[in-house]
Amino acid sequence: MPEKIKLGISACLLGHDVRYSGGHARDLFVIETFAPYVEFVPVCPEVESGMPVPREAIHLVGAGEEPRLLGVESKLDFTRSLQEWAAKRLEKLESENLCGFIFKKNSPSCGLRRLSVSREDQGPPQKNGVGIFARAFGERFPLIPAEEDGHLHDASSREHFIERIFIMQRWRQLLREPLSRGRLIDFHTRHKLIFLAHSPKGYRSLGKLVAGLDRSELDTAGRKYHEEMCATLQRKTSPSKHVNVMQHMLGYFKRQLTRDEKQEMLDLIENFRAGRLPLIAPMTMFQHYTRKYNYTYLAGQHYVEPHPLELKLRYHC
Repeated sequence: MPEKIKLGISACLLGHDVRYSGGHARDLFVIETFAPYVEFVPVCPEVESGMPVPREAIHLVGAGEEPRLLGVESKLDFTRSLQEWAAKRLEKLESENLCGFIFKKNSPSCGLRRLSVSREDQGPPQKNGVGIFARAFGERFPLIPAEEDGHLHDASSREHFIERIFIMQRWRQLLREPLSRGRLIDFHTRHKLIFLAHSPKGYRSLGKLVAGLDRSELDTAGRKYHEEMCATLQRKTSPSKHVNVMQHMLGYFKRQLTRDEKQEMLDLIENFRAGRLPLIAPMTMFQHYTRKYNYTYLAGQHYVEPHPLELKLRYHC
């Protein structure tokens, strides 16, 4: 059995009755999409930090980057208790080797972006808040992919998240043994086209970092590589970036493809660029020619040959 990817997740999304109302926010789409391929690690900041079920609704109040977490009616301040719990919980989560986290949208503890923050001067609320636990998680684990449940219903955001969690898993597997120059170069080589599809600048920067590897500085270089890799992958792909990569790949076949085969590939690429075909259409043909002409370099590229489970997840819908 392939090793399952470990994902943290807001417990309410799995159907746990931990919401302030006593209910849950079970997300069947997220569960049915991911559950066959991942191991979920559920977390409910509010209940785990000592709040009862059901309980008073809470919200963010204040200004700046550190609003307080207050009871809507009682005005009781839960900020410190949740932050103290979060520090301990994050310590335990470090040993879980998570490859990603799915947070509950709009939750004052778990929301990742654009939460409503009430103002103490009774002015209109601001839409710039981040949940107390989500903020602490991001500060402790800035390189772990994180997304909200709502965004995973969008195909582009879902594919971006899935690609990054698989790469994070491969990175964690790489580090199970002492890092060597050869193993890091092999990892980089297999991901080069993915990096190019996200950021040509990041692709070049990572290439220079690997080319200048010094055996005596492998640990430092490995950390820097991981940081730059994650920054590169944060940038979303686009049809034009994918077209750039496929045109680059087409160069490998310029002596093998017949005129008709080359024209067929160009037509597939153009139809993808114009939005008439999904990416899998030209990529299937690239996979065919990679095997037909035995291009081991391209066959080893995760861009060309994603993990079978990754393919199932990416094209689940």
